[in-house]
Parts: sequence; structure tokens; C-alpha cells
Amino acid sequence: MNGAESLVKTLLANGADLCFANPGTSEMHFIAALDKIAGMRCVLTLFEGVATGAADGYFRVRQTPATTLLHLSPGLANGLSNLHNAKKAGSGIVNIVGEHASFHLQHDAPLTGDTEGVAWPMSHWVRTAQSSAAVAHDAADALAVARATPHGIATLILPADASWGPATEVACVADAAAPQAADAQALQAATVALLSGGDAALLLGGQALRSKALDWAGRIAARTGCKLLCEGHNALLQRGAGRVRVERLPHDVARAYETMQGITRLVLVGAKIPVAFFAYPNQPSLLVPTECEVIALANAGQDVEGALEALARELDAPAGCTQFVAQRERPGLPHGKITPQGIAATLVALIPEQTIVVDESISVGHRFFPLTGGAAPHDWLNSVGASLGYALPVAIGAAIAAPDRRVLALVGDGSAMYTLQALWTMAREALNITVVILANRSYNVLRGELNKIGVSDPGPTALGMLSLSGPELDWVALARGHGVPAGRAHDLGELAREMQRGLSGEGPYLIELLI
Repeated sequence: MNGAESLVKTLLANGADLCFANPGTSEMHFIAALDKIAGMRCVLTLFEGVATGAADGYFRVRQTPATTLLHLSPGLANGLSNLHNAKKAGSGIVNIVGEHASFHLQHDAPLTGDTEGVAWPMSHWVRTAQSSAAVAHDAADALAVARATPHGIATLILPADASWGPATEVACVADAAAPQAADAQALQAATVALLSGGDAALLLGGQALRSKALDWAGRIAARTGCKLLCEGHNALLQRGAGRVRVERLPHDVARAYETMQGITRLVLVGAKIPVAFFAYPNQPSLLVPTECEVIALANAGQDVEGALEALARELDAPAGCTQFVAQRERPGLPHGKITPQGIAATLVALIPEQTIVVDESISVGHRFFPLTGGAAPHDWLNSVGASLGYALPVAIGAAIAAPDRRVLALVGDGSAMYTLQALWTMAREALNITVVILANRSYNVLRGELNKIGVSDPGPTALGMLSLSGPELDWVALARGHGVPAGRAHDLGELAREMQRGLSGEGPYLIELLI
């Protein structure tokens, strides 16, 4: 057995049986091991950012780490953007990054780089294997980081000689420690704050946005009259008919600050103090009013659901709080020109139960969310790190994590171009993903950003930097070129027709929605 084989056996022995890969020469011993050792599913991606984003999506839905296989420091660098998103989302991932043989590094070959230096900004744990005999234990340590609470991104750098050298061991990962319970003083402070009258709110994030935790939050709101808010960008929110509704903080600073006005006590549960995306002249960075008291009940590393349950019991909060539960809406299919409201109504009418919605619709899509709360029960995934190009790869990971569920990706045309190669993997793996490209032919969100800094009438140079025309992107051709069937919609009737086709068929389907 060589080091690469001990790595594969260690991963499989500990339940890590999925790898999103974009390999190169230094990873060939790992690739060869896959033919000798059964059980590892390897999914090939054509770009490292697709591999890392897919691992993020897999974890968000399955709550189990996947691995990535990347090539040297440049390959890892290509995957950093979606590792940034995964890190912000709290996803557990193990990156395996091939490296030159240890004795070869001194010669500064063309692909030589500072792999550890590249890894650290987007990792919680980085290690270079020092020998083939150590690889199994290194892999076990990496898995332990990815499985811990809070979950971490672990990057194991594997020199080629550590892959081909002899090894004898397969290592086991110790069971992860249970997440820490909320502090008794924090629980008491939250109880007092919610019973003190005035305007209080729970701000929920992370695991607090899963259905069981939301049930406890609904009971607390019924008992105290507090508002239920959630972070504007969150990893996964379980919502729709039969689930407790929460109000998402808007992306726009002015609207978010307006939402927070009047709140005198804010209890954080799996969430951080809300902050503006960017700094703007004469606008606050923090979105909490200065007179608001902030109480941190539980952070992402603690038992968030248990904290809400303990708080509900401390408040003697009643069960059966139906006034906070979303009711099923069954609108007829709209017709006519494309509007955000019409798109949202189409979503409510058509998405099947337990659909996984991956949202990177940005400038148009921020208006979908409040209008789709009465859809069939579904999961809604956002880009927590906001680095563009997250949705198509995350949709891949989500579809593999839940093959019995439909995945719907809502993506702006500019964002989708960052990880266009994901379409090929969707086709190769025959994944049930329907992609809606919101094609407004521009980086439209940046037009709003110009307005925020006082540029109300941008000139031709500025507008040229925001336009995706000349030539226009042909998403139907791009999809078909990657093996994905596609259609185009010019109005709401055509959108409904195309969505029905995509959501009822087998394999991926792409809709170019012209806005």
C-alpha cells in the first residue's frame, strides 16, 4: 500500500466517499488508487472553482464533508473564491492538494508555488504531509476539523513522494464532540430582554434556520411578541408552507437599517451583528441602532437549536403558534411581460415540494424572497460570502447530496459566467437541476452601487464596464455546447412552459429568461 492508497482507504473508512476533482500530474497516484479501491465517487469538474463550490453545496444539504482534489498552488488558487463562500457559510470541506515531490521543490519548477500560503486565507487548518507513513493520520486530522462544530475547511497538501512512498496504516477519526450548550447567563439575559417590553427581535442564522429550530423561534415569538429576523445571506433556510416565516434582512443598507429601526433589544442566535456589505459616505457600517442592546445567546460553534429550545422552555412558550407559520399559496400562473413579481408567482405555482433553491439572482432576485414564502416547503440557499460564481457549482453539490429532490438555480447572467463549466458536470452526472439564467445583459447590481456613491448619470465609459452586450451572451447555445438542453423565455407564459419542462424531466435543463 502506498500513501495515496492509505489516504483513499482512510477517507472511505470514515464515511468520506465523495470527491470533486480537477486533478493534475502530482495527483496521479490518488487517481490510480481509485481503480484499486472501490467505493469512492469521484466527480470531475472542468474548473477548480466548480469543485470547491460543489463541495460547499454538498455539505449545506447533507451536513457531511466532501473532499476536493486540486492540483498544486495554482489549482488551489482557482478554487479560492468558492472556498471563501464555503468558509463564510460554515461548510466542512477537506481539500487534498497535490504538491511536487519534496526533493523537487528546491529546483523551482514552473508550477512551484507557496501552496500553504495560498491555502491559509480560506482554510481553518493546513498541513503538508511529511511522509507517506503519516498520510493516513493527516487525513484523519483533516476530517476531524471538517466535522467539528463549528465546521472547518481543512487543506491537506500531499507531496508526490508522500503519495508513492510506502504506507501501512488506515486511520480512524474520533467522534466529534457535541456542540457546547448556551451559557446560562446568556440564556437568562435573553429571557429578561424578551420579557422587558418594547420592541425586541431574534436574529437567526446558521442552524437556527432549520425547521426544528424555527419551530422553537415561532413559539418564542408567540410568547413575547418579538420580531423574527434572519441574516440576509445565510447558508440554508428551510421555508415555505407549514414552516415558521422569518423576515430576511435586506441587502440594501438603507432598507436594512430601516428594518432594524425601533428594535431596542436584539438576541443573536447563530448569527452575527449585522453589518453593511460595503462602506458608503454618511451611512453606518453596523446596521444595529446605537441604542439597541445586543445579547448573544448562541454562536455558530454552539448548540443553536438547543439554545432556542431552552429559551422557549424558560419563557414557557406555547406550542401550536400557527400565526407564525406560512400558509400554502396556490396562485394561477401569471402571463404577460417579465416582472420580479411575475417570476415569484411562477415559482410559487410550480416548484415541487422539497425543492432546493440556489439563489444568486442578485439585482432582480432580491424581490423574489418575500413573495415566495407560501410556496411548497423548500430549502433556500444564499451566497453567504457573496463572491460571484457560487450558484451553479453549489447546485451540483446539492443535487448529489439529495438525488431524490429537485434543484432550481436562479442565477444572473454575469454571475453564471464565472463558473460556466459547471454545466458540463451537470450533464455528465445527469443531475436533476433546472437553471434559470436571469439575462439582463449587464452587471446590473453595480448600477445601483454607482447611485449609492452619488453617480446618478454615468457616462459611456462607466456604462461600458457594466454592460454584457456587444456581443450578447447566448445562453441557449452555451448550455447546449456543454451538453445541457436549453430553452429561452421572453415572457411569463414562456417561463412557465420552460420551467415545467425542466422540473418534470430527467437531467439538467437551462432556461434563458430575457429581462
